[in-house]
Amino acid sequence: MSPAISAFCALYRQLGADNLHLLSSVYRQDVRFCDPAHELQGIIALSAYFEGLFTQVSHCRFDIEQVMEQDGEAYVRWQMHFGHPRLGGGSDIAVPGVSHLRFDQHIYFHRDYFDLGAMLYEQLPLLGGVVRALKRRLAS
Repeated sequence: MSPAISAFCALYRQLGADNLHLLSSVYRQDVRFCDPAHELQGIIALSAYFEGLFTQVSHCRFDIEQVMEQDGEAYVRWQMHFGHPRLGGGSDIAVPGVSHLRFDQHIYFHRDYFDLGAMLYEQLPLLGGVVRALKRRLAS
């Protein structure tokens, strides 16, 4: 595994509100970050995003499950476990996802793919039941 991807995995295994300063050791200053709800440019915006995330959740942990890497690109499969007081009654929510990374010595592109519905909408008291029923209906 390349040093950049190894550092990425090590950071995300321990990422928390108290060590967000480590983001700049993994990402380039001009990093582009995208996920289903955000598109950010630059390490300052990325740091602010994670700072906001960690102030809203009771806990958040990333389990790295698989890494595939070739020619300056990598795909990292992970499970995010988090708790939020207004989602799922504050219980642990597990969301699988994949990060597509482009890198040289540092990561300059990071796009996350995950099911935003499973993460948010299915966890809401009224809307969650409707979304789950729709998913079941589409599956049959």
